[in-house]
Amino acid sequence: MNRRHGMESKLGVGGGTVSLEAQNNLDRAEDLCRRRKPEKALPFLLKAMEDGNNLDAFVQAAFLFPLPEALKALENAEAKGREGLKQLLGATCFDDGSKEVGKFYSILETRPYMRVLQAQVRLYFEASQFGKSSDTMIEMLRLCPGDNMAQRTWHGSMLLSAGRTAEALSFVKQWLAHNRRQTPPRGGTIFQTPSSDCLSSEHEQALLKRGDGSMLHTAALACFRLWGDCPVARQYLRLAACANPVILTKILAKLDKPRSLNNNPRGFNSPEEAQDYLWLTQNLWMDPVVWEWANNDMDAKKALLKSCSNVNCNVVEQSVTQFKRCAACKEAVYCTQECQKSHWKTHKPTCKQQKQLKDMVRAYQKGKPIPDGAHMASADFANGMSFINWA
Repeated sequence: MNRRHGMESKLGVGGGTVSLEAQNNLDRAEDLCRRRKPEKALPFLLKAMEDGNNLDAFVQAAFLFPLPEALKALENAEAKGREGLKQLLGATCFDDGSKEVGKFYSILETRPYMRVLQAQVRLYFEASQFGKSSDTMIEMLRLCPGDNMAQRTWHGSMLLSAGRTAEALSFVKQWLAHNRRQTPPRGGTIFQTPSSDCLSSEHEQALLKRGDGSMLHTAALACFRLWGDCPVARQYLRLAACANPVILTKILAKLDKPRSLNNNPRGFNSPEEAQDYLWLTQNLWMDPVVWEWANNDMDAKKALLKSCSNVNCNVVEQSVTQFKRCAACKEAVYCTQECQKSHWKTHKPTCKQQKQLKDMVRAYQKGKPIPDGAHMASADFANGMSFINWA
């Protein structure tokens, strides 16, 4: 959760461990960076960093530095944050079996430290230090197995990039388990030797209803790397294509890898989630052997073929990405301009609603006013308290 919307917006950054002056300077610097004015943000960041507890200022500053200096700044911030938490919570707060491990993030004072780790994950990846990125996520999931920082959709990709294929498959299988009633131990990072057995019919049906597209693509790729063109690899690929067809569609179309993460509002298995997955993993899928395998799977490709959204038209794509999407909502697809024009009167209310919803969430995330008549709420839980933010 954005700290400006959750409990930290009322109790202060890190539950009040950062001075109000330092927090205000950080907010001004972040706003200027968001408006692409880093040179104007720097003086405010330097003031914010005078408070040694203001780890978020060090994170923001790191993204303004070249990679080697940025990584060094974050490593220094991590060491500073670890020492600060030991002084605040006790010398054993990072030890397995302590009352804190497993509850990081839900303890408000730990959030700035967790955001440092999250920044390290991204910058280690950008520096092609995939092993360090993976190990940092493992530490995050040890401290917070419930994954409040949403690292689980990244971790499988990072393990694949690090060449730790069996671990990648073990990890995503624990999160995709259909009979899971609680968070996997240590967030799924107690790795087990994966099996090449196919999923049961019951498990397959459960994943068709609620499978995470990013994890399913990772499972498919990991199975292919481990055992080649086997039944379980094809099973996962078909499920992945059904869960989030945008991912495989862009891979097979050989579109350029996204240049950045998508910071827009997103839903489950949305195009925004697809962009983030491709930013992390597309290079692995473009290996000629992997691409040929995916391209030759007719069952998976069938899941990508779309029907024209005009209810009076029954035309289905003959090839992936044959039809054009509505430029506004990115949801509807049409076989011809004529079909799009004739369907516009029917599609317009839904299209407008989808666009307004995304605009509203985007405004809320950036701290801007939302449209009149609209309402949003977010919930946050920490230190045994709950906080509801209405807008």
